[in-house]
Amino acid sequence: MARQWTHVDKKEWGPGPWQDEPDKIQWVDTATDLDCVMVRNEVMGNWCGYVGVPPGHPLHGKSYEGVDVEVHGGLTFADGCDETAEEGHGICHIPDPGRPDDVWWLGFDCAHAWDTMPGFNARYREARIADGHDTYRDQTYVTGQCAMLAQQLKAMS
Repeated sequence: MARQWTHVDKKEWGPGPWQDEPDKIQWVDTATDLDCVMVRNEVMGNWCGYVGVPPGHPLHGKSYEGVDVEVHGGLTFADGCDETAEEGHGICHIPDPGRPDDVWWLGFDCAHAWDTMPGFNARYREARIADGHDTYRDQTYVTGQCAMLAQQLKAMS
């Protein structure tokens, strides 16, 4: 069962699919049985996606550097749960009963060239050069990227 939280004030970002999306989503990928989390960058407005590997996985506790996976923009994050995060914020999860709480998050972000970042765009409209090639990486896209990453990480265990 997915959990969702909404807490970012997006009214200044203008119209777009981000207005109807939550700001954090947590679920278990049914194909791999790995925990997944999506978290919106509260300033830039883009999504970041994470898959948690449990203790015993060869990447648990390791850096993302040198990990050969295909995911949007490549891996940009590896760390344990952010214990200082308030519920609904940050890179952490509330484990379902029977699920591990000690997971190592491996993640990616959607803040690369040609990724639409609605919060950034709203703040820096004058400096931004819009060439029509930007794409907003929405909830559906990031969920799919998390599933793809989870498949690759599961194959490494």
